Amino acid sequence: MHIRIYVLLAALTIGIHGTHTAEAEDWPQWMGPGRNNVWAESGVLERFPEGGPKVLWRTPIAGGYSGPAVADGRVYITDYATSDDVKVANFERKNFAGGVERVLCLDERSGEILWKHEYPVEYSVSYPAGPRCTTTVDGDNVYTLGAEGNLICFVGKTGEVKWSKNLPATYNTKTALWGYAAHPLVDGNRLITLAGGDGTHTVALDKETGEEIWRSGTASEQGYSPPTIIEYAGVRQLILLSPDHVRSVNPMTGVEYWSVPYEASNGSIIMSPVLCGEYLYVAGFSQRSLLLKLTSEKSGVTEVWRDKRKDAISPVNVQPFFEDGVLYGFDQSGDLAAVAIPSGERLWETPQPLAERRLGSGTAFIVKQADRFWMFTEHGELVIAEMDKDGFRELDRTKVIEPSNVAFGRDVVWSMPAFANKHAYIRNDSEIICVDLAE
Repeated sequence: MHIRIYVLLAALTIGIHGTHTAEAEDWPQWMGPGRNNVWAESGVLERFPEGGPKVLWRTPIAGGYSGPAVADGRVYITDYATSDDVKVANFERKNFAGGVERVLCLDERSGEILWKHEYPVEYSVSYPAGPRCTTTVDGDNVYTLGAEGNLICFVGKTGEVKWSKNLPATYNTKTALWGYAAHPLVDGNRLITLAGGDGTHTVALDKETGEEIWRSGTASEQGYSPPTIIEYAGVRQLILLSPDHVRSVNPMTGVEYWSVPYEASNGSIIMSPVLCGEYLYVAGFSQRSLLLKLTSEKSGVTEVWRDKRKDAISPVNVQPFFEDGVLYGFDQSGDLAAVAIPSGERLWETPQPLAERRLGSGTAFIVKQADRFWMFTEHGELVIAEMDKDGFRELDRTKVIEPSNVAFGRDVVWSMPAFANKHAYIRNDSEIICVDLAE
């Protein structure tokens, strides 16, 4: 993947951060440069200052669940501007009067809007606050995918549209209940995305022109799991999750290596598959978990276990994180849990850092930085913590933004931040902010 990582010279960072000289790094796509929720920077604060970290700028925006992407001095965010009441009950799906989806490019230092692109769209999805997918930046190409399947490639510096497709119209399909939510992936000259339709569950498009390179698979619905590249035994595999199966295909051709049946509850498979050494973990609603063991041949896997009802993790909004034989993540119940791989045994669980009592579908996005974890909670808080096989230990927390939407009868913000250049870029449904986290 040709994602550009920009190293800023100390002379350019003094004006923002003082005299520290540690290298800085962009966050150009979902889950960061390596698509693995690792924030590789040093020179980040250990504890929050009294009164909380400084907010360097605030820029008004409209609604959405999409996170920011940060690359080459610019911040990209998508939103949905509408007069509709987008605070609706879970699973409710109805047609709305309509609004405009927008793509905003901001100056990373000031938050000033450098360019804006917008187009009309009528939502027919549940949770209709706005787009779900984080922008993907590849060189000077910027790719956005809206909630109703509008896929656009922009010139990053100018906002010029290079090409665009409406996926439901192109592939004769319809938007899933919770919209298009699988973040597209750049691999070589290909932009890989879930489309839906007969034989086109996943498609690879020429990233420069939008022309189709290959198509692969049929499923009852798209699902929401982002396409994910793994490498095992010297073979690169594209892992695709759908409500019906887990598949591995050749990322260059779309030709299938192997497939394992998987039955997703309510069509809900959201997480990216996690490579855990020689194992592959996937799971979704209602304890529909599956652990596969990869073979040394690309032609197959063996099933280790599935649907461990009292163990494992059933992720909803939060991508699990694997380290040193342990998988950490938020279960559908709202507990933060640690699970041993490959046994599936739950080592511990806690309603923290969200509450004293568990919150159903509780959400706190997890990012690893140095020997600590950073979490952004649905309450609008940043939390610094330690986690290992023995438990969860909170080090510090601070509130940085207000929850602006509603889920399960409570106020929430369900958008993952970007951690870049010793800053956190965080949005709700009314603003995006830049928080200084430099040491």
